Amino acid sequence: MIAPARVAAYEILRSIDAGRADLPHALARAREKLPDARDRALAAEIAAGTLRLQGAFDHVIAGFAGRKLDRLDREIIIILRLTMFQLLQLERVPASAAVNDAVSLARRAGKRSAAPLVNAVLRRVSRERRRLPLPDRPGPEGSAGARLDYLSVTLSHPRWLVARWMRRHGFEAAEAWARFDNQSAPLTIRASRLRTTPEDLANALAVHGVLAVPGRFAPDALVVTSGNPLLTPLAAEGLFVVQEEASQIVPFMTGVQPGERVLDACASPGGKATALAAMMGDRGLIVAGDVRPGRVDLLARTVRMSGAHSIRVLRADAAAPLPFRGVFDCVLLDAPCSGLGTLRRDPDLRWRRREDEFAPLAGLQLRLLEQTSQALRPGGRLVYATCSGEPEENEDVVNAFLARGDFVARAPRNLPRTVEGLVNESGHLRTYPFRDGVEAFFAAILVKG
Repeated sequence: MIAPARVAAYEILRSIDAGRADLPHALARAREKLPDARDRALAAEIAAGTLRLQGAFDHVIAGFAGRKLDRLDREIIIILRLTMFQLLQLERVPASAAVNDAVSLARRAGKRSAAPLVNAVLRRVSRERRRLPLPDRPGPEGSAGARLDYLSVTLSHPRWLVARWMRRHGFEAAEAWARFDNQSAPLTIRASRLRTTPEDLANALAVHGVLAVPGRFAPDALVVTSGNPLLTPLAAEGLFVVQEEASQIVPFMTGVQPGERVLDACASPGGKATALAAMMGDRGLIVAGDVRPGRVDLLARTVRMSGAHSIRVLRADAAAPLPFRGVFDCVLLDAPCSGLGTLRRDPDLRWRRREDEFAPLAGLQLRLLEQTSQALRPGGRLVYATCSGEPEENEDVVNAFLARGDFVARAPRNLPRTVEGLVNESGHLRTYPFRDGVEAFFAAILVKG
């Protein structure tokens, strides 16, 4: 019998490879079929880890199989990838069990004739695990091509993406960014100030065996080092939300005050909207909107759990004319983007994104800015944010919007001391994995004339 976690990991990766789901949705479906929490955790670890290291695995598979990947069935490639992850990254998994399950998976997938190839490739991987044919890290005199080979193959990132990072930030920074992406992301939560404090939350979690330490930048962030807060009774009390630390920093750019009227235009899942409510002491009005029904439902659940009374949930398309004009003191537009700043948390994105997507994304982002800006009163603040490190989605969009002439850029005010150093000379919030150890986020403040 094939281990249930391996079957689930295969189904997750097959669904993603076929374009039927992204990683979060594929994981959610797989969890429903796995009653054992340990199997759920292992399946998720195998799937996410395989996606992170897919580029390196594919290079080795092609070499050991003696043929290009396009001459192998997709099912066989996926089986080889996920088993390589277990052989190379999971010391607790016996090699023989992993290889035997891979062979059985190949037969189960209807690829019985490929079983000998699967067995041969994986046994060679196991034997040569400490000297796999991957590009070495080039020295100071190494060519640009050698550096890109190392970044794209050995560190498993699309070549076009690491080439961009290397041009903008240099080889060492690009390497550090890629290594950051290849690590498992720790669970980070934000304490809900409407119900508790970070200190009290950490103490309450410790009672249930969950250890968490303060984040580096966001005042309410706790990084979990042991245990799972989602499995404690505290999860049902609205004391915290799961939110990556760089995402927690963005709401501080708004400078919201009690009594203000605020629009969070692309608000789901609700982490930033509920953070705004806490910053405002739950006094004022926050309209939190999203366009897809499922996203609106998720947003509404987050708001209910938070206990915030100042938030009104609205289904609306922020890329189209909104049902209000000139009434808000502040608009937060956390715009849909490539998500390339979140590759540690969303490893499948690195293989789904293409460089030619930036232009249409920028067009949508500019349209969102134009529509949501109509909701602001004169003198109101529009905060534009993305979870991307790419300038086409960030500075270029902001500059194109400012060229209209009715908004001006403004530097943030009254930021927490821990956040001030993340704002550059242009007044933009910028987090970088290679510098800050958190995901790549961007935010800018634009004030209506």
